[in-house]
Amino acid sequence: MTNCMKNKDVLKEKGIIMWNEDKIEAFRKTLLDWYDANKRDLPWRRTSNPYYIWISEIMLQQTQVDTVIPYYERFIDTLPEISDLAEASEDTLLKLWEGLGYYSRVRNMKIAAGQIMTDHNGIFPEEYDAIKSLKGIGPYTAGAVSSIAFNQPQPAVDGNVMRVLSRLFEIELDIGKASSRKVFEEMIRLLIDKNRPGDFNQALMDLGATICTPRNYKPEMSPVKDFNASYLNETWTRYPVKAGKKKVREESHIVLAVSNDNGEYLFQKRASEGVLSGMWTFLMIPADILDEDGWKSFGGSSESFTKIQSEIIVDYIRKEYGLIIAFDNILKGTYTHVFSHLKWNLSIYEAKVIKEIALGQTLYPIHPDDFPETAFPVPTQKVWNLVNAITLF
Repeated sequence: MTNCMKNKDVLKEKGIIMWNEDKIEAFRKTLLDWYDANKRDLPWRRTSNPYYIWISEIMLQQTQVDTVIPYYERFIDTLPEISDLAEASEDTLLKLWEGLGYYSRVRNMKIAAGQIMTDHNGIFPEEYDAIKSLKGIGPYTAGAVSSIAFNQPQPAVDGNVMRVLSRLFEIELDIGKASSRKVFEEMIRLLIDKNRPGDFNQALMDLGATICTPRNYKPEMSPVKDFNASYLNETWTRYPVKAGKKKVREESHIVLAVSNDNGEYLFQKRASEGVLSGMWTFLMIPADILDEDGWKSFGGSSESFTKIQSEIIVDYIRKEYGLIIAFDNILKGTYTHVFSHLKWNLSIYEAKVIKEIALGQTLYPIHPDDFPETAFPVPTQKVWNLVNAITLF
């Protein structure tokens, strides 16, 4: 039994009946003709350099295309070769990545660049399995790089592609499950144009990003509407199937912008694991230390603390950081930052160091003049803007 027949049998077990070869060929031609006439002009599409394509694919994870373009151009200007990335300092990398979020992505890229230098003599590997073995590269990125840079017929299945295929074939599988992704990959192995695999994958991505969108979808405008079962059967509003997201956990924090007599602000470096790992933040105090019910900064509370609450904050800073501070009980502003699984509700206040009494958690003084050269995550930037009322980033 051929691999093609095996793939079709696997899909049939999932209730997915694939088209015959003539229809598949007609679909390829229709899709690629549309792509040739309408493809987005993106800087990483003007190169076949696998290193540059890899950078773009990592940046595009959880980030909009328009946001990525200036980051991509600045990154390749600064680190034009794989060896440059492998040798770059973490400060340089984090500054180049500042504002993109998910900072583990760029840290993994540096590790992967080191693997390429050590295991592949500094040459980006061509084979799918070798690409996938690099740190931080999963099936999607490996498929995208191998198909676009090396013209290999490998599937590159992201959310856009799953949405398109779900509507084309009226697929009832939950696209949020990892097991479903493997089914979509098998579909692409049958559909992909063997002569233009990179363009085929990018055409599906563009179709999902520009026409077959999550909202405001107008299937009658799609170039492949004649192949779209959900359009022909008027069922497209049902697809893709996706279970409700898990509820985002909320945390409330009091953020203190603490300055010293030198005009420097004290920052803490977050742990190497977890949210904003290894990044600089102002001092963050869990809001629920203030009373047994938990003080909610966004729950209609007043803009200032009671005397007892202020004393609790000052005592917390003394115990945790070995600092005696003068606490300015005036709310500078509030800010909500949403991560994929967590929401921070931040209430921002200022304080001044009066005396250092003991060694607590390590704090680092940074002067505002040095902020532009320092990589800060978005929450830190937003807090500073509220404290200072001007933008220095």
